[in-house]
Amino acid sequence: MTRAGDDVLGVLTVRAGRSDAEINASSLTGTLGDQSVTVALEPISRTPRRAMLVVDTSGSMGEEGMRTARSAAKSFIAAAPKDVLVGLVSFANTSGVDVPLTVDRARLGRSVDALQSNGETALYAAIQTAAKALGPSGERSVILLSDGGDTMAKNKARDAEAAVATLTKGGIRAEVVAFNTDETDTKVLDRFAAAGGGSVVQAGDDKAVTAAFTAAAKTLDNQVRWRLTPPASLAGRQQLVLSGSVGPQPFRAVTDVDLGNLRTSSPTDPPAGGTPPTNGAPAQFEAPAMSWMLPAAIGALFLGLFGLVAALLAPAFQSKRSKRVAGVEVYLPEREITARARRDRSPSALTTSLVAFGDKRMADRKSTGKTMALIERADLPFRAGEWWVIRMVAIVVVASMGFLLMGGWIGLILGILLGILLPAIVLRILAARRAKQFDNQLPDALMLVSSSLGAGFSLHQALDAVAKDSADPLAKEFSRALAEARIGAEVADALERVGERMDSQNTRWTAMAIKIQREVGGNLAETLRTTAQTIRDRHSLTRHVAALSAEGKLSAYILIALPIGLFVYMLMVNRPYVALLWTTPLGLLMTLAAVALLAVGTFWMSKTVKVEV
Repeated sequence: MTRAGDDVLGVLTVRAGRSDAEINASSLTGTLGDQSVTVALEPISRTPRRAMLVVDTSGSMGEEGMRTARSAAKSFIAAAPKDVLVGLVSFANTSGVDVPLTVDRARLGRSVDALQSNGETALYAAIQTAAKALGPSGERSVILLSDGGDTMAKNKARDAEAAVATLTKGGIRAEVVAFNTDETDTKVLDRFAAAGGGSVVQAGDDKAVTAAFTAAAKTLDNQVRWRLTPPASLAGRQQLVLSGSVGPQPFRAVTDVDLGNLRTSSPTDPPAGGTPPTNGAPAQFEAPAMSWMLPAAIGALFLGLFGLVAALLAPAFQSKRSKRVAGVEVYLPEREITARARRDRSPSALTTSLVAFGDKRMADRKSTGKTMALIERADLPFRAGEWWVIRMVAIVVVASMGFLLMGGWIGLILGILLGILLPAIVLRILAARRAKQFDNQLPDALMLVSSSLGAGFSLHQALDAVAKDSADPLAKEFSRALAEARIGAEVADALERVGERMDSQNTRWTAMAIKIQREVGGNLAETLRTTAQTIRDRHSLTRHVAALSAEGKLSAYILIALPIGLFVYMLMVNRPYVALLWTTPLGLLMTLAAVALLAVGTFWMSKTVKVEV
């Protein structure tokens, strides 16, 4: 029932089982509380009508039972009025919407034909799924075919009460066809029908089931909408009695009306004489008001993506002069960088303010030194403040995506955590990849230096030849070492700083070999050749160990990715089932335990397959 202005609206259903059952409008009288009221009838087409077929596909139904169910469901689809939106929910181990509400009867028929019997019975979850799919208002009904048993509920009494309460609170009528199996529980089915103001029909054979479904479809044709104006003196919960006749047969309907708690009809209600969609797309009906958080998340996502792209592309718009100045500034104290140079490197005043604020935030952190070392190792053109801005933008973007994809505070919190961790993980991967590439290039570079020394070149000339002929990242790092040597630094010290910058133990050994040769004398070319051969032998041994441990690593990757991939898959195919992991206290506890166990397992497997060389 709903309220439209001062009037109260409701739907009266005649369960005569005949399509020609009509209420005599002149015989209809009403009593609200202790006062008589005038009741007017209106065509039901003014009210959106929705029906959800809920079919038990558990193993207890068997192939014979499913054959009967499929035939009966198709009979209902054929007999239901054309304006009624019909959907399909099937349930076994879990429940899900097979076909959203639609008027496409052919699509419904194809889905019904595909139903198969298998698994356990999640009856109570299926009732909740159907109620949610039917929407919050309008004339709604559930046509349930089941034996009444539920083998998946953890607490059957509590879950049954919740399903009954959903039907009662939502005002959803339940027409039940009771199927006889070894798990039959007629008491539960009777409660569903009573809660939804419907009826239970016992189905003993194919014809009885088909007749029951056909009668349920015809019931939708035997509906009228009534309208009455309650007296101003009445308030609160009152008993409404409607009396009249259907043909020669009298009837009397009794229900309670809470005059202070009726939904008000809104402009989203269909107009009189309106028709439902005629295509196969799911009906769009009276969606609840959008939360303010959804547009806020969409706006934050857009702004975050825009900021991230702007921050990443900002260095690409620098002039050649700015790039040369930036290359020199890495060797100067911060106080010697002019304010003009800062402005030149910032595309806007807003960016300048954000980067300046980020510089202040990063200056107070102990981890800033390690972060800048990783940025330098990865050869990214970011200052500390710029990196802070990128991290903040990543948090906003990922948190917004988490909220949009998962919904609620859990998705928002997980998005924030992922946004905090993701930039750091990406930075470490980029730095490690570049450092590994540098180490792989080093033996060939040392052999080139050794050959140049043997040909009579000085060490500076040999390093310059390497810097010119090698590829990045080795060419760039050796160029920086040469630049330091040209302004007075020792070559060995410059190479040692390269080793620190790239976290390369091999480069440190090379610098140590040069220092020792300078102190004790000897053939530097032969020393570097020996060092290069040692590095190559270590790389060969490392690759051999990696090949031997590849199977263990692959197993570890699969075991780590399997629960994550399964979670994502279930999120796409059966979101209500997975949503229990973050919408219930027990689910949250299980999620935390699973994350903790996954973290421990990941750490354990990483230590198991990691072999130091």
